[in-house]
Amino acid sequence: MKPLPDSVKKLIEGKVYANVATLMPDGSPQVTQTWVDHDGDTVLINTFEGSQKTKNARRNPKIALDIVDPTNAYNVATIRGRVVEVTFDGAEEHIDRMAKKYLGQDKYQMRQPGMKRVLIKIEPAHVTAPFTDSSRWRARQEQK
Repeated sequence: MKPLPDSVKKLIEGKVYANVATLMPDGSPQVTQTWVDHDGDTVLINTFEGSQKTKNARRNPKIALDIVDPTNAYNVATIRGRVVEVTFDGAEEHIDRMAKKYLGQDKYQMRQPGMKRVLIKIEPAHVTAPFTDSSRWRARQEQK
């Protein structure tokens, strides 16, 4: 497992979204924008049983995501890795933490009867940290 740099952890801890790419049965990509979290160096995605990304993650552990700061498009991280676990354990409590982070609510209000939350745990294999100092890039573009 590749450790997550502090800059990636800091980005994930903000109110940012991840574009998560999984593979369909025919090998074509499927991308979903979702909330993102981490537990140390493990990336966490909370979804529901029956979602396409859950089906894909169970069938094929290859996964990739990018995380972009909505206030600075140059502050982006990319992660390629593999799903190490798809579990119900802790998923309900986790979605409440995500509701606090993203919605300011103590409890996730969009629960549906019979819907089971799932936690997808991702082990990073390749990480590109954010390029947050965009001043050099902007200076080069202005010189052109």
